[in-house]
Amino acid sequence: MFLVCSGALIVAAQNGADEGAVTKVLALEHAWNQAEQRKDAKAMDALFDNALVYVDYDGSFQTKAEFLARVKSSTSQPQQETTESMTAHMFGGTVIVTGIYVTKGVEKGKPYVRRGRFVDTWTLRNGSWLCVASQATPILPTH
Repeated sequence: MFLVCSGALIVAAQNGADEGAVTKVLALEHAWNQAEQRKDAKAMDALFDNALVYVDYDGSFQTKAEFLARVKSSTSQPQQETTESMTAHMFGGTVIVTGIYVTKGVEKGKPYVRRGRFVDTWTLRNGSWLCVASQATPILPTH
């Protein structure tokens, strides 16, 4: 009986730890949106692993340095970054976040609205959660 109860407590503790990690990563996702909207590359730098793999909505591949340079660029001016929905699942020391985003802004003088799905992969490194991969896919309007 003692072993059964001990096992149940370990599972409950693990579930609580998983929930805490998922909550932390979801908060980091929101911080990413805010930092990108403010063009705060320094804040975003702290969220990404140096080996970040980023695939943008247009299919282009970017490294961490390239993504941060684009964020700082004056040609892109996001005015609103919103996450419509987001879910996260933990697998060992990795959290996978999926969701739907909407970005409104001006790029090269032209207004845009982009809506898409994303998949972000976060891993725990030296006590900090870092995004190691991100991919966005446009959701085309239906007629």
